[in-house]
Amino acid sequence: MLEQIFGSSDFNYLPRAMTAASIRQEVIAHNLANVNTPNYRKSVVNFEDLLAREIYGEEPDGKLKMARTHDRHLPAEPLNYHAEPTIFQDNTTIMRVDDNNVDVDIEMASLAKNQIYFNALVTEFGGHVTRLKNAITSGQG
Repeated sequence: MLEQIFGSSDFNYLPRAMTAASIRQEVIAHNLANVNTPNYRKSVVNFEDLLAREIYGEEPDGKLKMARTHDRHLPAEPLNYHAEPTIFQDNTTIMRVDDNNVDVDIEMASLAKNQIYFNALVTEFGGHVTRLKNAITSGQG
């Protein structure tokens, strides 16, 4: 539904960020459920880094890429919107002697951070829908 509202060719960062936050919530819950499983390696969701690379390029300089939206505009490199949340396994740390690398405190902090992030995205989405509604109705009703 979010893609229908924003369109697939528009700047659809918000619905993809909401999807990433939702996936991150599931991944963190899965990590916490396996906190006592020997040899379990926690999973992590990567999206924000991929999104920044998508917006700013491989070597971000803080400048947005230019998009050509009309034939009479200056030629520009086409923008490709591909960043999607990816899940990867973190094999870099070992927290305990049973080779499990889930730290409950870190996971709970990540859970709280993700909840705040998701709530901010939902608030922004609500504001966007309100602005769309106002644009459609010309501010009436």
